[in-house]
Amino acid sequence: MFAKDIGIDLGTANVLIHLKGKGIVLNEPSVVALDKRNNKVLAVGEEAFQMVGRTPGNITVIRPLKDGVIADFDVTEAMLSHFIDKLNVKGFFTKPRILVCCPTNITSVEQKAIREAVEKSGGKKVFLEEEPKVAAIGAGMDIFQPSGNMVIDIGGGTTDVAVLSMGDIVTSESINIAGDTLDNDIIQYVKNQYKLLIGLRTAEDIKFNVGTVFQGSRNEKIDIRGRDMVSGLPRTATIDSEEIRIALKESMYLIVQAARNVLERTPPELSADIIDRGIFLTGGGALIHGIDQLLAEELKVPVFVSDNPLDCVARGTGILLENIQKSSKK
Repeated sequence: MFAKDIGIDLGTANVLIHLKGKGIVLNEPSVVALDKRNNKVLAVGEEAFQMVGRTPGNITVIRPLKDGVIADFDVTEAMLSHFIDKLNVKGFFTKPRILVCCPTNITSVEQKAIREAVEKSGGKKVFLEEEPKVAAIGAGMDIFQPSGNMVIDIGGGTTDVAVLSMGDIVTSESINIAGDTLDNDIIQYVKNQYKLLIGLRTAEDIKFNVGTVFQGSRNEKIDIRGRDMVSGLPRTATIDSEEIRIALKESMYLIVQAARNVLERTPPELSADIIDRGIFLTGGGALIHGIDQLLAEELKVPVFVSDNPLDCVARGTGILLENIQKSSKK
């Protein structure tokens, strides 16, 4: 039996793995639970995510990736090894070829760290590819023609904006403002306005269940539970969509500004194509209510949320794996 080629979307929030011929076979949070006393891995992925904010002192739950790059090498390697072993993709005689996606602005040192972690976790040959390019392919855009395509990939740790033509990136920008930043904005807002401490999971629930980034497009309320900063006791408060818009306003402005910067550096012929084709949103951030309306109003260009935006990068790795020798950088 020979090893199968796999594509990995190594995200700050989630790891998605695409298996050649089978599609996306794994989608789990990029979280690892460790026993601090002996540094032993206790749980990985979904199982570890359930422990966030709920562990005793001797157990720490960490996310080994920060802003799309490896923050803790050993834990990343343990996490990847766990996922790859779980899929049973290694052959008797061979190891799989692995294609990994990374943000556009990472350094050669960070690239080397990703490559080494993946090799140690069981990859025979590791290819790196830039995330917005793979996301655009996964969203169904034909980036190999001589015409302009623009994609905004809003992940957990980074937002990557890129204009692509002839199979490569023409202009791009990557900023460390993305899903995690927005969750922290909500935590901070609730802390300041309601003197209530909430966790990351609660913030994420608020963001998707009642949150919006476009004024007047949603009007819903949610009860949130947390710890009162004054009494130290549990307390419930009610928050609405407009408050979330205010909480996220500053970070959203920075994402809009990054997209504007990329458009300003784009050759005029490609700009004309983007007006015709529009901008595609991918990544978990594309699911935030009103984000397409906000970007369309600010950039004066049609904006579309791609189908299954969370899966775009993983799907793109699958398409690139079909042509791995031709289209990937070693």
